[in-house]
Amino acid sequence: MGFNNADFQHIGVKIQAGTVDTNPKQRTCSSTAIMTSRKRSGSGSTKRPKEKVVYIYELLCRGEDPSTESPEFWNEFFLLQPNFEALENEIGKLNSEMLQVVKPNLNTLFQKCIEMLNTEDHPKRLCNSLQTLCSLFYGIFKKSNTDPPFNIVNEIFGHEKMDEWLKLMMQYCNRILLGDVTENARFMCLKLLQVLVTGTDNVNQNALFEHLMMHSMFDAFVRLLSDPTFRTQHGHDIVILLTILVNYRKHEATNPYVVQLSILADELALNGYGQMISQSLIDFCRQYIQSLNNVQSSSWFSSLSNIVGNMFVSDEGCERVQQIKANNGLLLALYEAVHLNRNFITTLAHTQAESSAPPSPSNTLSLAQPVPDLSNAPIIDITQYPTNLLVAVFQYCSIVMQDNKNESSIANLKLCFLILTCISEDQYANSMMHDSNLTFKVMLHRAQMRHRKLNVDRVGKSQPLAATLLDLLVEFIVSHLMKKFPMELYLLCIGVIHRILCYQKRCRVRLNYPWKELWSALIGLLRFLVNQEQTLVKKCNIFHLSLQVVNIFNLFITYGDTFLATTNSYDELYYELNREEKVFTEIHAMVLRYTTMGECEYKDDVIKLLNSLVNILAIVKHFQNKIKEWLAEQGLSTPTEEQILDVVRKNYDLTLKLQDSLDQYERYAETPLHTNFFKLMVRDVVNDTRKHIYGYVKEAVSVIPEQEVLLTTMTSSAATPTTPATPATPATPSTPTALTAAPAT
Repeated sequence: MGFNNADFQHIGVKIQAGTVDTNPKQRTCSSTAIMTSRKRSGSGSTKRPKEKVVYIYELLCRGEDPSTESPEFWNEFFLLQPNFEALENEIGKLNSEMLQVVKPNLNTLFQKCIEMLNTEDHPKRLCNSLQTLCSLFYGIFKKSNTDPPFNIVNEIFGHEKMDEWLKLMMQYCNRILLGDVTENARFMCLKLLQVLVTGTDNVNQNALFEHLMMHSMFDAFVRLLSDPTFRTQHGHDIVILLTILVNYRKHEATNPYVVQLSILADELALNGYGQMISQSLIDFCRQYIQSLNNVQSSSWFSSLSNIVGNMFVSDEGCERVQQIKANNGLLLALYEAVHLNRNFITTLAHTQAESSAPPSPSNTLSLAQPVPDLSNAPIIDITQYPTNLLVAVFQYCSIVMQDNKNESSIANLKLCFLILTCISEDQYANSMMHDSNLTFKVMLHRAQMRHRKLNVDRVGKSQPLAATLLDLLVEFIVSHLMKKFPMELYLLCIGVIHRILCYQKRCRVRLNYPWKELWSALIGLLRFLVNQEQTLVKKCNIFHLSLQVVNIFNLFITYGDTFLATTNSYDELYYELNREEKVFTEIHAMVLRYTTMGECEYKDDVIKLLNSLVNILAIVKHFQNKIKEWLAEQGLSTPTEEQILDVVRKNYDLTLKLQDSLDQYERYAETPLHTNFFKLMVRDVVNDTRKHIYGYVKEAVSVIPEQEVLLTTMTSSAATPTTPATPATPATPSTPTALTAAPAT
């Protein structure tokens, strides 16, 4: 039977015709495509009328079949605007007994939705079926997550032909993504895939992933990323989808997405992948710079208030923390690409001209227009914004580093350091970063600290990216010496420095860099470890970190002639070692004390650290004696720096011990050390993506022009075409064909 006003009088719904029926006795659902207006909130105590589609959901979830008496029921049903929240709520109300009664209806709804995916000639039905599938899967997953005994596959999709239906759904989705359909349909199709992959917090427990593995969508994703238009509209969703799919049973079984991403060589697709990440990071950096400019432009009192108000705090609800956490998905995508695909490294330094750069004047002025007066135009320093992915990562890291009180931000920074670790191990990435002809002006943000004044001259200095990376790592070392010591982050930071130096030694690359800043930072770190020994030794292995730092000095001492730019650098190194001889003496005394202890948890690292100090202590002892002799000869007590350097240059007659494996490091491996970290990171990305899906799909509305409603009505009723009369005035203003989604709150 068809739908008419009488059918819904008992639930208070007023139906308003959108067209004049060719047969008044057969009033179809298509003729009521324009829904009654929704009551505005706060418009009195009048109860909001129930939508027709909600009433159908209730019938289906009570076990009734409203389609038995009308062969056109489903064609008409998919002309109704889906109500995401209503269907989700109806599924959530089902108990185990009702579930057995309703299961056939849910299976039928699922199958009919898939059948409608084959109606590309009717965009409204296509979009509505995709949105209904989103709501159906979202509600079922939510039910299974809140009710542990509830199993999505066995309870709902236990039909013997379910595998075939899921296979068919994946085939249709693939065709929609690549076919000649509206962007609304493509958008909703990607949201459907996101609903499928974010159904459970732990992706390894999502039973539908096996179907996604068997029917890979990777080629479709690559083609969309390769197209500039599709990438702009859907690139973010595709990159997030790939990131989640790659992490399904990554280390337990063969994942086709891992294999295909690791061998992907399509330059357009890789550039598109990188552009989506860089655009997000650049936007974040731009917002941060704008917030700083706003503070500086206000009065001194309001500036102080804003600085205090914007300081990073441990509250998860802090706006800056939420902004940082929102970048986890794309940072994880960057990690997977850098970790799995060596071809992706070539995209790191590509200038992102497609994102948001303004058009050139030659392309925006016509001959008929007068030349504008630019004398009073505002000066825009474009160098303060990143220009490529690697620059964006460096500037982003410098911002995230300033939050050292929040676990979410610390996890985000750890992910950044793991990305830098993978980059610093790559030969091509190192050659690119050390290329003296490839320089960038990068604005690294430095935290305000009471014991130092920022050197404004070095902010934004044009230099090779390797020098910028070292600046970034030095900044981390000097700004995170605190009682809640981030040991893991320091180990990763020192590891990246070690890898850069190993590349320079191996390839004899002489980077023009002020090494004294690095040495001072490392010595300051050793001083902090010695001073805080009693507190830190109970929490972490300070000897292992000290060993890594001392070995970096040994690398300079032993192989510095292969990568230091000038011989004066050696003089400055020995000068710094002697100037800070007290630090190394105290470390040596501390190590000797622990070697005599009967029980020491870190005995192996203590012995290694003791052996690694041999050359540094020999240098200190040798030059201390030479300096004392020279002072006695000259009758001086307070020599200048230049005088000490002159003594160093004339007294290199000492013998040092050759230490092995200084230029060797253990290559990065995700397992087993970081497996749990990435499980938690993927879980956060899944939860965050799910929240955004809910907001987008819930508010998505598809509307078709009245002319299309009329054509569909006449076609479905097999009536002879006639000239349509003037349609009735709709209750709400008509809108163009569109599928809009309000941002998630």
